[in-house]
Amino acid sequence: METHFTPAIGLADDGAIATFRERVLEKLTYFVGKDAAHALEHDWFMATALATRDYVTRHWMDSTRRTYREGSKRVCYFSLEFLIGRQLFEALGNLGLTDTAREALADLGVDLDRLRKREADPGLGNGGLGRLAACYLEAMSTMRIPAYGYGIRYDHGIFRQALTDGWQVELPEEWLSSGNPWEFERPEVTYTIGFGGMVETASGSDGTARAIWRPADSVRAVAYDTPITGWRGAHVNTLRLWSARAADPISLADFNRGDHVGALTERVRLEAVSRVLYPADHTAAGQELRLRQEIFFASASLQDILRRHQAQHGDLLTLPDHVAVQLNDTHPVIAIPELMRLLVDVHGMNWDLAWDITRSVFNYTNHTLLPEALEKWSVPLMEGLLPRHMQIIFLINALHLDELRTRGCNDQQVLSAVSLIEENGGRSVRMGNLAFLGSQHVNGVSALHTALMRKTVFREFETLYPGRIVNKTNGITFRRWLYQANPTLTDLIIRAIGPTVLDDESRLHELEAFAADASFRERFAAIRRANKVALGRLVAERLSLPLNPDAIFDVHIKRIHEYKRQLLNLLETIALFNEMRARPTAQWVPRVKIFAGKAAAGYQQAKLIIKLATDVARIVNRDPIVRDRLKVVFLPNYNVSLGEAIIPAADLSEQISTAGMEASGTGNMKLALNGALTIGTLDGANIEIRERVGAENIFIFGLLADEVAARRHAGLDASATIAASPALAQALEDLEAGVYSPDDRSRYKGLVDGLRHHDFFMVCADFESYRTTQRQIEATYRDPASWWRMAILNTAHMGWFSADRAILEYAHQIWDAGPEKT
Repeated sequence: METHFTPAIGLADDGAIATFRERVLEKLTYFVGKDAAHALEHDWFMATALATRDYVTRHWMDSTRRTYREGSKRVCYFSLEFLIGRQLFEALGNLGLTDTAREALADLGVDLDRLRKREADPGLGNGGLGRLAACYLEAMSTMRIPAYGYGIRYDHGIFRQALTDGWQVELPEEWLSSGNPWEFERPEVTYTIGFGGMVETASGSDGTARAIWRPADSVRAVAYDTPITGWRGAHVNTLRLWSARAADPISLADFNRGDHVGALTERVRLEAVSRVLYPADHTAAGQELRLRQEIFFASASLQDILRRHQAQHGDLLTLPDHVAVQLNDTHPVIAIPELMRLLVDVHGMNWDLAWDITRSVFNYTNHTLLPEALEKWSVPLMEGLLPRHMQIIFLINALHLDELRTRGCNDQQVLSAVSLIEENGGRSVRMGNLAFLGSQHVNGVSALHTALMRKTVFREFETLYPGRIVNKTNGITFRRWLYQANPTLTDLIIRAIGPTVLDDESRLHELEAFAADASFRERFAAIRRANKVALGRLVAERLSLPLNPDAIFDVHIKRIHEYKRQLLNLLETIALFNEMRARPTAQWVPRVKIFAGKAAAGYQQAKLIIKLATDVARIVNRDPIVRDRLKVVFLPNYNVSLGEAIIPAADLSEQISTAGMEASGTGNMKLALNGALTIGTLDGANIEIRERVGAENIFIFGLLADEVAARRHAGLDASATIAASPALAQALEDLEAGVYSPDDRSRYKGLVDGLRHHDFFMVCADFESYRTTQRQIEATYRDPASWWRMAILNTAHMGWFSADRAILEYAHQIWDAGPEKT
C-alpha cells in the first residue's frame, strides 16, 4: 500500500535522496559485499537497513551524550519480552526518511515495500506483555525520557507456529539466521552470572559476618544493543539484550579423547539460557531453565546499572536519584534480592541502607490476577540454584513479619497472606509478594484491574501499605499502529484536521466533527475496504481461501487462552452456521471470522481450541449452502507484522474475555484506533474505551466481574443454562457427536463435558448475551451511515490511549523522571 505522506520532515529533496542512495550503495559494497548488478532483495534490505542505522546512530550518540551531560535520571525497563516488530519502517518513519528512502531505492530499481517483507520479525516476545514493553520504550524515546530496555536476546524466540492437520506445531524461530542489521554487539560489556554452589560466612575487617557465595557454575552475559528511535528523532534510547556465552566454548580434553559431542555438552547446557523464550516448564529441568533465565538477565542488567552509575556518579547511595527500575510483570522480580546481594555482599553496604535503596529503585507492574501467572518458585529449587538469594529472601521475610508484629499486626491469616513464603503444598517463594514488598510503587494496567488487585491478590498489602498501588492504564504507540500500519487512513486524518495531530494525538477528537459528513464517511469506508482487499490477498496466498471484502471482518487476534474465550466465539460461529443452513434464503450479513494467536507449548486445552478453529473452518468453508456468507480463517504464526496487516482491515474487534480476568489489553486499543467497533465484556481497558468512545459506540455484553464471582461461588454446572439456549445446546451436541471431527468423533467430548459441568470461564453463561449482541451488530452493519459514524467516533476518541500519555504518567507519578531538554 502506497504511503501518501512523509510524517516528520516533509517532502524529500533531491540532495537528501542522492545522499541516501549513495549510502545504500556504500553499504551494499563494503558491508554486504555485493555488486548492485547481482544483489538479491535480501542484500538490498541489509544495505538499506544499515544505511538507515547510520542516521539512527547519529541521533543515538547525540542522545547519549546529552544524557551524560545533563546527568538525567534513567529509567531501566526490565522485561522478559520485547516484541519490537520489524524496525526498518519504524526507523524511517520516525526520522521522516520514508519518502527519501523510497525514491532513492526507486532510482536503483528497488521497491522499498518489497524490502519490508524481507525483514524478519524479531523473536523476542509472545503477546501483549512484550508489545507493551516495545511501545513504551519507543514512547520513552519520543518523550525524551532517557531509558534502557533490558531483556534477553533469544536465539529462537518463543517459537514459530505451524499447523499440521490443524494442530499447532512449535518450530524454532530463525529470526537471526540472516543476520540482524539493527544491533551492535558489545563484547566488552560482559558480566558473569553464577548458579548453584554454596554460601560461606567470613568475618569482615570490622568483625561483622559477611556472606560469600561460591557458585558451582557460571555463564557470561554479553550485551547486544539496539537503538530505539523516537518520533522525529527527538531522542534515541537503547534496548540492551543479553546473550549467554560459556566461559569455555569447548572441552579440548574431551574433544581430543574423541568425545566430540560431549566436548560441547557444558557449553550447550549453559548457553540454553538465551536459546528460547518461555521453555516448557512442566518438567523440573524446564522450571530450572526458566529461573536461570530470570536471574541471568536480572543480574547482568543490575551489574550494568551499578557499573554505569559508579562511573558517572561514584557513590551508590545516590542510586535512587539517578535510576528507576520498572519490573514488567513478575519475571524480573528476582532482581530485588539480586540487588540486595550486590549491594551487601559485593559492595559492602549495610543491610538497612541497602534495603532502603532497593525499595526506592524498584517499581512493579502487575499484569494479571491469574494465579499461574503470579510466579512461585519452590524453595528447594531456589536453595539449589540460588542459595544466597534464598537466604536474602528468608531474611527480608523475617524482618518484614517482625516489623508487622511490632506494629501490632498479630492476625495469623494476614501474616500468612503477606509472607513471601507459601507454606501450603510444599514451600515456595511468592514472587508477587516479593515484588510488592520490594517496590516503591505497584501499578495495575487498567482501572478495573487495579481495583481488583486491591480487593484480591494484594488485599492485605493494600490495607498495610495504603497508596502503594496505583493505576496506569496501558497505551499504544500510534506511530506503528496507525501511521505505519494504516498510512491511507492517516493521510485522510491529516487532510481533515491537519498534520499537527501527528505530534499531538489528543487532537484526534477533532475528527468527531467529520462523523456526520457523508463524503468523509465514504472515504473512511473506502480505505477500510481497500485494506480488507489487501488482507484478502494475504489470506489467499497463505491459505488459498478467497474472502468477500464486503463481509464483516470479525477479528479475534490474541494469545490463545481459555479466559480470552476464543471458544465462545467458535461456539457462536457454529450456531450461526447452523442458522444459515436452516434458513438459506434469509438475507444474512456476510461474515468472515478471523482468528490468530499462539498457544503456550504446554497448554493442551489452548491447543485443542486451535484445532477446533481449524476443524470448524474446514467444515464451514466447504459448505455449498452458506458459500461466501460465512468464512472462518485461522492465520498461523501471529506476530507484529501480521497484526499490522489484520488490524487496519478489521470491522469488528473481539474483546470478549471473562469479566475480571483481562488486566487491560492493548489489541482493543489498536483495533479501535483504526476504526474497528468493539464487541466486548466490561473487562480490562474495555471499560475505559467505553467511557471515551461512548456507550452507544461500542457493543457490550455479558456478566460483570462481580457477577462472575457470584456465579462461581454459586456453582459452575451449566446444564440449566445450556438447556435454556437451543442454539448453544445444538452447537455442543454437534461437537460431541463429532460433526466437526469425523476422523475422531470423541475429540471434543471432554471439552463439552467441561463446559456443561465446570463453566469456570462463563462461556455458556455469556453465550446468549454474546449471540444477541452479534445480531445487533449485523443490524448496525446494514446501516452504513450508522456503522461508519461509529467507526469514525472510535478513532476520534482514542487519543487518550497513546503510550505517550501512559509514559508521562509513569515518569511524573512513579519514576520522578522528566524529559530531557532539547
